[in-house]
Amino acid sequence: MKIIYATDIHGDFEKVKNLLFETVADVYIIAGDLIDIPFYNMGTSIRYHEIQSHFHGLRRKMGAEHMLIEDFVDDLLEDPNISDEMQELGTRYQQLTIRARRVMQQKYKVLKNIMFLKPKARIYCLPGNYDMDLKYTSLHDSDLHLHWYHFEGLKICGYGGAGVWTAGIPERYIVNYQAGMGVNEKHNEMYRFFRAVKPDIIVTHQPAYGVNDKTLYGGPFGSPSLRTYCDNNPVTLCLTGHAHDAWGVKPMGGTLFLNPSNFGEVTQTTGEVTEGGFFYQIDVEGREVQKIIFRKISDEKIFDVADYYRKNDAWIEEIIDQDRYNALLARKNYDTTVEKYSHIPEIELFNEIKKFYRAFQTPETEDRIDILEDVAQLLDNKIQGHIAMDVMGSVNMGVSTLGSDIDFVLYLRCDTDCGGEFEKCPSLKKASEMIKGILKDRFDFQIMDCVNLNKVEQSIIEKNYECETTQRFVAYRSMCRAVNYRVIAPIEDLLNQDILFRKELEGSVQSYLKIFSATTPHMMSFKKYESRLNAIGIRLPESIRRKIKLYLNGDSG
Repeated sequence: MKIIYATDIHGDFEKVKNLLFETVADVYIIAGDLIDIPFYNMGTSIRYHEIQSHFHGLRRKMGAEHMLIEDFVDDLLEDPNISDEMQELGTRYQQLTIRARRVMQQKYKVLKNIMFLKPKARIYCLPGNYDMDLKYTSLHDSDLHLHWYHFEGLKICGYGGAGVWTAGIPERYIVNYQAGMGVNEKHNEMYRFFRAVKPDIIVTHQPAYGVNDKTLYGGPFGSPSLRTYCDNNPVTLCLTGHAHDAWGVKPMGGTLFLNPSNFGEVTQTTGEVTEGGFFYQIDVEGREVQKIIFRKISDEKIFDVADYYRKNDAWIEEIIDQDRYNALLARKNYDTTVEKYSHIPEIELFNEIKKFYRAFQTPETEDRIDILEDVAQLLDNKIQGHIAMDVMGSVNMGVSTLGSDIDFVLYLRCDTDCGGEFEKCPSLKKASEMIKGILKDRFDFQIMDCVNLNKVEQSIIEKNYECETTQRFVAYRSMCRAVNYRVIAPIEDLLNQDILFRKELEGSVQSYLKIFSATTPHMMSFKKYESRLNAIGIRLPESIRRKIKLYLNGDSG
């Protein structure tokens, strides 16, 4: 079973959509904080926060801290002796609270619609301290809070919220967190729930005491009850969040505690924005965790940051992407500091069309991607170094069917220069035979091209504009779908250090793309893709039809 876990979304639903498009898993766990502010603009949110803080202080002054702020305001407005100013302020707070509830419910509906894009996967959600209790939202049938689900012999359950007051969020609608410090286990809602369910995998927003729960400026603040339960019961995984800086994989006793840091962007009190995109991919067999990959998504690309695996009864951390790992360790942005660029018009147009088709990605597409990822892992270091692929055709577009074959470009590191005649490459022949041996008769495949990454790397360092191998690499990377991207990522990072060089290379393949897009097989492919959408009741929008026509006519500028 493959699980993908992301937490602290903070309203970055576009990133969630990209995560669902670009990954394959049996179970997705999208944990709190799901939203960031309960309004659509920051000005209204700030005003609401100011009024709420005023009543928060007044409630404490009047010794009414046992009441919800909203109940306190309601009672206050019934007093005939309050001032007109207080009456106006309280009425405004009531109106904004009702508005906040509606906006929050609308935001959860948006997230639910995004989840519909992955109909075959199990997707569970957990509220954080910025969230409503999800039972009152369109996410109620995916809610993990005080719920448990059985999947492949494992029980997954969760407890949401956190033991903090979150300013700017209506108290009336949030999860009533009953698992904080000072609560005896016998009377602790979370502890009693876990004891009754006996889960294998626990998902909570607030971490366990002493594990992934320290802030940069304070000590541990996690739940003692959660820690006590995991220490004394057979829990395989405990997935938490909330503490963005206390990320990591921590084995404690028989339990693995995981916090991947924030998935969505976070605005600090200083006004600085901290980038997110971090998540875990967890492979589980039976009740045992086999491997964990710490990953990061940025601009629809997924980078493998670190691997975690068991060796001699100990968990080993192997850093894959040192730069992104160090940036997170120092809480510095990495990908948002990279200069952004737009592709040449032909590539931009193709990617817009591809993004539309990907919204209706088929299970057969995901099955093929999953198999190719397994192939890449099985061939690891069995040829010469590591291999990667860029998938083309229907798998790239997301519309594969049961009879679809797989077309891909193979990336190798070779000492031999084949001079453009890649079919003669001995490493390619060996790889092709081994891939055929793994796939057997399950899928037909065709290796459309083979790219020597050693040559590409050298030409980028030398700024060789005329290297035809690098030109092909740039074209494929701009339009195709990567498998085992960790092999390609360092090369593309190197390429992106000089955007002008990359754009020049894309320009050099522009004429080739126009010839390629005008070929009859390419035209027939788009007709085939459209018929597959029609078969599931999706009609091609006229806007997409026009873009396809522009792309095929080679008139995108």
